[in-house]
Amino acid sequence: MKGKVDAARYEELRSGHRWEVPASYNLAADICDRHPADALALIHEHHDGTVRDVHWGEVQALSNQAANLLGGLGVERGDRVAVVLPPTPETAAIFFGTWKLGAILLSMSVLYGDEGIAHRVGDSEPKVLVTDAANAGRFAGLEGPRLVVLEPALLSAESDRAETAMTSADDPAQLYYTSGTTGLAKGIVHAHRYILAHNEFELCHEVQPGERFHGMGEWAWAAGIVPLLGPWRLGATQLVLQREGGFDPHRQLDFLSRHEASNVFATPTAIRSMMGIADARERYPQRFRIVCSAGEPLNPEAIRWFRDQYDVTVLDYYGLTESYPLCGNFPWMEVREGSMGKPLPGWEVAILDEDEKPVAQGDRGEICLRARSNPSYPLGYWRQRQASEETFGGEWFHSKDAARMDEDGYVWYEGRADDVIIAAGYRIGPFEVESVCLEHPAVAEAAAVASPDERRGSVVKAFVVLVAGQEPSEELAGEIKAFVRDRLSAYAYPRRIEFVDDLPKTLTGKIRRIELRRREEERHREEVA
Repeated sequence: MKGKVDAARYEELRSGHRWEVPASYNLAADICDRHPADALALIHEHHDGTVRDVHWGEVQALSNQAANLLGGLGVERGDRVAVVLPPTPETAAIFFGTWKLGAILLSMSVLYGDEGIAHRVGDSEPKVLVTDAANAGRFAGLEGPRLVVLEPALLSAESDRAETAMTSADDPAQLYYTSGTTGLAKGIVHAHRYILAHNEFELCHEVQPGERFHGMGEWAWAAGIVPLLGPWRLGATQLVLQREGGFDPHRQLDFLSRHEASNVFATPTAIRSMMGIADARERYPQRFRIVCSAGEPLNPEAIRWFRDQYDVTVLDYYGLTESYPLCGNFPWMEVREGSMGKPLPGWEVAILDEDEKPVAQGDRGEICLRARSNPSYPLGYWRQRQASEETFGGEWFHSKDAARMDEDGYVWYEGRADDVIIAAGYRIGPFEVESVCLEHPAVAEAAAVASPDERRGSVVKAFVVLVAGQEPSEELAGEIKAFVRDRLSAYAYPRRIEFVDDLPKTLTGKIRRIELRRREEERHREEVA
């Protein structure tokens, strides 16, 4: 009976949904300026243990000061503002200050290697790059943007009064870079309206005003910035942990426990890391009401562990930087472990074949979104008109993710339809990894693929052909790993390297990564058998 009731409620939500997008809309005005000054905006914990309560009045003043600072440096409507900062109230103020000027935000991770940042800066041509003293030395020789080292005195010197630009809902606001199978990372431009489509915070998280929300994603990706903005828009208080070093499951659970988080956006990698703590419930008691996960498939074992520890079923949802959430699970609906749920109301999702025709029920196809059917649909790739038209200009946007849909409308992930590597929630283009590998003097050829990993889901593995005269060794493998890590990023370097005599290729000379992926999958099956 419950299944029928759930299905009826779901169909009612879908049929009754209507997108409401005002002609004039600004992210900063809607998310920052709307709240009472005395409402608690966030609780920030520095990695040294210092805790800071910040109310909306302070965030609003800081964002106005940020707008005045950036405006004084010549930032105007349509200019890009690049940011390489840890998650702090001042960082959020720079975000809002950028949007108040009608400028476009490009937030980059401190984990990026110098070459990764140089590519994004060179491609986007920001007017300024805002960073902190800890990272400023990395950009001393960077050509193009004016370097701004953010310090408290820098903002406090500005007026806390500022006008918010009247922007159209279709004006560009956010620039994310995402990796594809070929070429360097491409910029995806989202309009101010894109946050209005993120109804996962209403339907999956069911965010309540004043409740304490925590997102584990970094403020450099859609899966980090959107879980910051979406719950804020609905009146939640954000819990922000400024980490030092990598993810520590003990520190994470302790933080959530002490600050009584009730609503959490997690990642499968984070949850799998927590699974190593057998007595998590006793050591870190929680007040979780709802926990959701996205970024990569959430394995059933992780769902069961979390339920056993905290009596909460993690709700998985799915999407891409280009446009998400496409599918999700809801608190009132049966969760089928391993499924990404059903298409969210307002999202026209279908499982299609290569001719854009629906596949038979239960058959494998590609997850596709009807183009321009909701506010999250991007404006296109940054300065790549032809690629934008090819990807976003047709009747359907192709996710390049394979899936099947069961008889009740649940969608089940079947793997990548292309070569993008999803490791620990990060989307990594093999071309970038291979390009940096080839810069090492000992490497003649390289191919990067996803290699199954119990904790991270997948890790990057590089198959390497050495130049004549070089001999394979563990020492050389470690040297190549460090070489790529330093130049690309701390998450995209190959954690595994296998030296080979040659790489499988097509008749036209293209590397057959699919063959290498299958080899890795077979190896993994043999190991777990």
